[in-house]
Amino acid sequence: MSYLMKGVKCCSPVSQMYKVTGTLFNTHILKNIFGINEQQFKISRASSQLSSEKANSYTYVIVGAGSAGCVLANRLTEDPLSTVLLLEAGPKDTLLGSKRLLWKIHMPAALTYNLCDEKYNWYYHTTSQKHMDNRIMYWPRGRVWGGSSSLNAMVYIRGHAEDYNRWSREGAIGWDYEHCLPYFKKAQTHELGPDRYRGGNGPLYVSRGKTNHPLHHAFLEATQQAGYPFTDDMNGYQQEGFGWMDMTVHQGQRWSTASAYLHPAISRPNLSVAEKTLVTKILFQGTKSIGVEYVKNGQRKKAFVSKEVILSGGAINSPQLLMLSGIGNADDLKKLGIPVVCHLPGVGQNLQDHLEVYVQQKCTKPITLYNAQKPVNMVRIGLEWLWKFTGEGATAHLESGGFIRSEPGVPHPDIQFHFLPSQVIDHGRVASTMEAYQVHVGPMRSTSVGWLKLKSTDPNDHPIIEPNYMSTERDIWEFRQCIKLTREIFAQKAFEKFRGPEIQPGNHVQSDKEIDAFIRQKADSAYHPSCTCKMGQVSDSTAVVDPQTKVIGTENLRVVDASIMPSVVSGNLNAPTIMIAEKAADIIKGLPSLQEKNVPVYKPKTLETQR
Repeated sequence: MSYLMKGVKCCSPVSQMYKVTGTLFNTHILKNIFGINEQQFKISRASSQLSSEKANSYTYVIVGAGSAGCVLANRLTEDPLSTVLLLEAGPKDTLLGSKRLLWKIHMPAALTYNLCDEKYNWYYHTTSQKHMDNRIMYWPRGRVWGGSSSLNAMVYIRGHAEDYNRWSREGAIGWDYEHCLPYFKKAQTHELGPDRYRGGNGPLYVSRGKTNHPLHHAFLEATQQAGYPFTDDMNGYQQEGFGWMDMTVHQGQRWSTASAYLHPAISRPNLSVAEKTLVTKILFQGTKSIGVEYVKNGQRKKAFVSKEVILSGGAINSPQLLMLSGIGNADDLKKLGIPVVCHLPGVGQNLQDHLEVYVQQKCTKPITLYNAQKPVNMVRIGLEWLWKFTGEGATAHLESGGFIRSEPGVPHPDIQFHFLPSQVIDHGRVASTMEAYQVHVGPMRSTSVGWLKLKSTDPNDHPIIEPNYMSTERDIWEFRQCIKLTREIFAQKAFEKFRGPEIQPGNHVQSDKEIDAFIRQKADSAYHPSCTCKMGQVSDSTAVVDPQTKVIGTENLRVVDASIMPSVVSGNLNAPTIMIAEKAADIIKGLPSLQEKNVPVYKPKTLETQR
C-alpha cells in the first residue's frame, strides 16, 4: 500500500480532491476506490512487465559469437519464424564495416598480433603447473565475432574417424563418424572440389597453401625418406602420413565463422546481434531456463526465450557460466554462496588440451620468413595484401604437416606435426632472431586430464584453470618420442642443403632425462581446450549434456561448442567445433541426422611396426 500511496502523493489533483471533499466520502468508499486503484496498478505493472519481456523475448538466445555460435545463428535463422539473439562479449571483427581496417584479424600472416593482444582475446592463464617446472601457461581464446576462429592459425583438420567412433562408445550415441562426416561436408566448400570426404557447397571455404616454399617441399620429401607415406588429404581417406594442409583461408583472407556464417546472415530481420555484451547469468524458473542476464554499456539487462538458451562460449566460458548460474558441483557452488539449480558434478571437469613443442633448426640459406619480418618488408607485404589480398600476407605459412603413430600397436595416429619455414618464440610475442625453420609437434591423445573452477562469483573474474599437464608417465614417454622422431625427419637427405645447427632442444639435449627437462621448460598449449561439459548418457554422473546437447537435469538449455566433446580429437579443434554446431542445429530444428554409411577409412597394413 505504501507503494500505491507514493503514487497517490505524486498525483496532486486526486490528493487535493481527497482533502477538499473528504467529508463527502466515508471510509468504506475510500477503501474501495483505493482497492480498485491498487488492483489496476498491479495489472498495469504486470502487463508492462510482460510487454517488456515480450520486447526482449526471442525464440533462442545464443551466448557467444564464436566458432559454434556463428554457425547456430545462421542455421537457426534460416527459419523466418525463429528469432535469435546472439550475444558476444567481444567487439565486431570489422571496423566501419571494413575487413581491411581490421587487417590484424583478416590478414592470415598477421595472426600473432591478436595472440598477444587483449582487445580480441580473453588472455587466460593456467595455474602453476607442477609437472612443468611450475610454469604458468598462457591460453589465448577469441573474444570477438568469430571467436577463436578469428585468432587461430587457420589450420583445417577434422581429426580421425576413430575419434568419433570413440565418442559414440563413450556415450555420445549418434556422434560416430558416419553421423559426423556429413556435417563436415555440409559446412565446407573445398577449393579442390567435392568428393566422398570433401564438401563443395558449404559456407566455410577451405584452401591449400600457395607459396610453394622450398622448405615445405624439403619437409615432405624428408618425411618420405624417413619411411612415412604421403597423404593427399589428411581430412579424407587417410590421415596417417604427411602432406599439404587445408586452411580456412579464402581469396587471401582469413575465413572465420564470422565471415562464413555470421556476416551472410546479419541482414536477416529475425537475427539480432549484440557485441561487447557480457552474459552474467542464466535465468531459471525452477530448473527451466527462461532467459539470460547480461551487462552492456554498464547496464544490467535481461533477455527471455520462448524455446531455448544455447551456450556457445567455448570450453572455458560455457562451464563458467553454468557454474555462475547454479549448475555444477553443489558443494563448490555452496562454498561461494551460489544457489544450486542443479547438481552436475561434471561441469568444468574432464578438461583436455594438446601440448606441443617447437623443434627448431637453423637454416643455412636466406629463404625463411626471417627477412619478411623486417619492418620495410612487412610494410611491402602489408600493402600488397591491403591492395589485392595476395602475397606473403595471404597465408599463415603452416602449409604442410602430418600425423604418425608413436609406436607399434597404436591403431591410428597419436602425434601431429605442423611445419613452418620460420622461427616462433613465446607464442610469437618475441621477434624471430635468425634464419630458421621449425616443426610444432605434440601428442594428440594425452592421458593427463584437468579441471576448471570458479575463482569467485564475479563473472569478470577468470576461472581457475588446472590442465594438469604432463601428470602421467605415458605423456612423458610420448613427448620423448616426438623429439626423437622429429630429429630423425630433420636428419634426412632432403634437408642437407638447408640444415644448420639445431637451435632447440639443441645438441646438448640427448638423454631421456635431458629431453624430459626440455619438455617441462618449453612445451606450451596448442590452444585446444575442450571437454569441460562432456556429452554422455544421463546415467553417467560425469556427463553434462546428453547426445541431444541438452544440459542434463534442466529444461530449455543446451551447450554447443568444444566443451561437449567427450574426449579430445586427434587434431586441431576448429573444424570439429563447426561440425558440432552444424549437427546440433539439425537436432535443435528437430530434423533427422544426416548419415553416410560404409565410407572407407585407411588402416595400416600391420600394427607390428610404427610406420
